[in-house]
Amino acid sequence: MTKEVLFVHGMYMNAKSWAPWVDIGRKSNFECNAISWPYHEGLPEILRDKIDPSLGKLSFGKIVQYYKDQIDSMDSRPLLIGHSIGGLVVQKLVNDGYARAAVTISSAPPQGIMTLDATFLKANFPHINPFAGNRPICMTRERFHFTFCNTMARADSDLAYDAYVVPESRNVPRSTLTNQAKIDFRKSHVPLLMISGGSDHLIPLALAMRNFAAYSHEAGDVEFREFSSRSHFICNEPGWEEIAKTAFGWLDYQDSLEVRP
Repeated sequence: MTKEVLFVHGMYMNAKSWAPWVDIGRKSNFECNAISWPYHEGLPEILRDKIDPSLGKLSFGKIVQYYKDQIDSMDSRPLLIGHSIGGLVVQKLVNDGYARAAVTISSAPPQGIMTLDATFLKANFPHINPFAGNRPICMTRERFHFTFCNTMARADSDLAYDAYVVPESRNVPRSTLTNQAKIDFRKSHVPLLMISGGSDHLIPLALAMRNFAAYSHEAGDVEFREFSSRSHFICNEPGWEEIAKTAFGWLDYQDSLEVRP
């Protein structure tokens, strides 16, 4: 069976953020496919310059359905890798039987998994501000440095912003508080690896571990790996190759097994 990997990016990113991973995956004989969410396709600088007002209506549930439609057009269920809310999309796809095995990286919390961590609240509140209506939001360079690239120098963070950041819908994180992001942690599922960074402001390590701990051991194989001193920009910050090799190595091993949950 073809080792086909489908990547799911997170908020403020698009498929461009996975380009280095696609290169590594193909060198390891994976067939890699990275697609952007609705209203996210294109060059980041152009998307920032001309924001589509329809973006504001995008929700978590619509993103999940978008990827389900993509997977239904494939010959078989793919291997999945997702980051941030893209990681939560992957959790939902796994829960609904749309994967062969999966890796989440700094996954956003499903409905019911919460924290009052001050850093988490500071990093996340502007994205879900209920007083801002449905207007799309474009993160500033300053906020990007705090929420994504806090382990990097500001100058390097600004370069990453210019290369990758796109506008976003506030209704995506808002809708993760609803049944759109509900996970049945006792439902049987394929193997899942959850990766997290130890210095992540947006998804603190303790919150990521709470997400992992919610799964029932009887439901399927779930593993957790922490990478210390890594920020939310874990997939692209210096040293990202270690994360990529870990994810691909784990998927390669899982795909070689004859017996699956």
